[in-house]
Amino acid sequence: MSIVLLTGATGFIGRQIHKELTRKGHRVRVVLRPGTAARVAAPAADIIETDDLFARDAGWWAEACAGVDAVIHSAWYVEHGRYIDAPENAACVAGSFQLARGASEAGVRHFIGIGTCMEYRLPGERLEVSSPLEPANFYAACKLSTFHMLREWFARHDTLFSWCRVFYLHGEGEHPRRLAAYVHEQLARGETARLSAGTQLRDFLDVAEAGAMIASLVDTRQPGAINICSGQPVTIRAFVERIADAYGRRDLLEFGTALPHPSDPAAVVGVCNLVKAAGLPETNDESAAEAENQSG
Repeated sequence: MSIVLLTGATGFIGRQIHKELTRKGHRVRVVLRPGTAARVAAPAADIIETDDLFARDAGWWAEACAGVDAVIHSAWYVEHGRYIDAPENAACVAGSFQLARGASEAGVRHFIGIGTCMEYRLPGERLEVSSPLEPANFYAACKLSTFHMLREWFARHDTLFSWCRVFYLHGEGEHPRRLAAYVHEQLARGETARLSAGTQLRDFLDVAEAGAMIASLVDTRQPGAINICSGQPVTIRAFVERIADAYGRRDLLEFGTALPHPSDPAAVVGVCNLVKAAGLPETNDESAAEAENQSG
């Protein structure tokens, strides 16, 4: 089995990646802020602590990556309600490049980065990895810049590079102000959930499945851009109605009383190009009774 260095192990996606890596028998070395080790979701072979991983230089990362076979870099600045236009995204770009430099110096054979579906030109009802790239916000622009930088860097240093463009995730650990969590909370309380018309098409995927898909790349070593998505278009309204059906409370859904964000695209649906690893289920999110709006 491989030794994998994982950043963002206490995050929404990172926790699920960590669980799957551990389930498959890989040794996981996590990079954490001091005092957060209790939040990891699975045992870690090694814990490296730093107050700001994006402030570390290539030499620090080369030491952290010593003996590592693969890196999965899932850390990023993602403060809810702020990350889209936050200047911290630029620091994440610079820090990610220092990690890439350190990984190549340490002889890491495979580097897996996490991107976003917002790197594509939106809207799009069938977004393939060959689709035009045209980010419409600072977060997506910084993710795409990181993709281009690392792709060119690793091409010159004999390191396999994978880039996971994550679509709309939901599930364990999601922020309470996000769509699915909000609807669950309202319905559990027997209170009305006030929503937009819900006509937008989305590609929703449970975060646990997304984590398993990303972790599988350590074994399959699939290079290049990879869409982490279900490939199944569904309206936000239909998705929310599935949640309500689990409670038997569609009567508590109030559509058309909340305004969608002005920049909210009409459609964001991917085409999954992941090469399936043994034991990984077919991507099928139709059975999910909950959904969430998140990327990267």
